[in-house]
Amino acid sequence: MSMETVRERMMKLFIENIGKFYTVNDIIAILSLDLKPFEVYRHIEHIAKSIKSKTNGKIIIVMQPPRCRKCGYIFRDLRKPRKPSKCPKCKSEWIKPPSFGAIIK
Repeated sequence: MSMETVRERMMKLFIENIGKFYTVNDIIAILSLDLKPFEVYRHIEHIAKSIKSKTNGKIIIVMQPPRCRKCGYIFRDLRKPRKPSKCPKCKSEWIKPPSFGAIIK
């Protein structure tokens, strides 16, 4: 019985489901992870680099940015993947979190 690391399990989820996007909460639920969302965001950053390197840039992880569910504002300029706490435009805290998926480039 092989014991895969969290990153290996997440990488497998992305690669086996090309084109499907997952929020951090989806990933935690699907893989039954005992991690906080910020920890999963950190893993995703690393996995994105690993997948790109291992596939010579043929498969990449992309982020659908978070969006305000009240006014529709899209958070396009995030330096790191995360779920913002509130909208800079309307101040709503009703934010749709980012989702992540692997695509073939």
